[in-house]
Amino acid sequence: MTPLLSYELRDGIATISMDDGKSNVLSAGMFTEINRALDRAAADQAVVVLSGREGVFSAGFDLRVLGAGGTDAYTMVRTGFELSERLLSSPVPVVIACTGHAIAMGAFLLLSGDYRVGAAGPYRIGANEVAIGITMPFFGIEICRQRLAPAHFHRAVINAEIYRPEDAVVAGFLDRVVPGGDVPAVAHAVASDLTKLDIGVHTATKLRARDHALKAIRAAIEADDAAFGAPA
Repeated sequence: MTPLLSYELRDGIATISMDDGKSNVLSAGMFTEINRALDRAAADQAVVVLSGREGVFSAGFDLRVLGAGGTDAYTMVRTGFELSERLLSSPVPVVIACTGHAIAMGAFLLLSGDYRVGAAGPYRIGANEVAIGITMPFFGIEICRQRLAPAHFHRAVINAEIYRPEDAVVAGFLDRVVPGGDVPAVAHAVASDLTKLDIGVHTATKLRARDHALKAIRAAIEADDAAFGAPA
């Protein structure tokens, strides 16, 4: 089986690059590989850079699995939500290199990083659930609430507004936009600066600052279980 991502450790930075050759759909297999790579980065005590492929960070959940419903869909969605929770509480800093489009669960991953660098270009970033006929999960509401600018929260969540990269900075999906070819270098420069922090202090402060958000996200995941009907 072809790997869905690569892992590279250099100078205290673990670069995890998703690349399924297409849209980087967040399937059960992709989630398994991301979590294994995060385990490896934790063992290496490395700052993480999570990156997409050229032109796309991630188009979100595997819609074929989602549309089929059942246990596989439930497991995929729950695993995705818990990955965001894991990134938000990561014991090492996490930099996101958004190399292009980031839609739905892909956008939720952006909202889970400590710093987000995006590529300039004709890319779409946002939560499109309402636009495709899906009531926004409780998790999606809370992951957006904890990071989006108040003026954009309702526009992004209720109106399913999709942003171009420059506007995504204003909304809160990204921290910075640079030319596409510069994204890897800028993300690694940010990560390099983060390696100079006292990581224990960084983590303790992160958990303190995000305490209310993390509790709300955990409660939202459990509420989605009840709303969707977790398999027995």
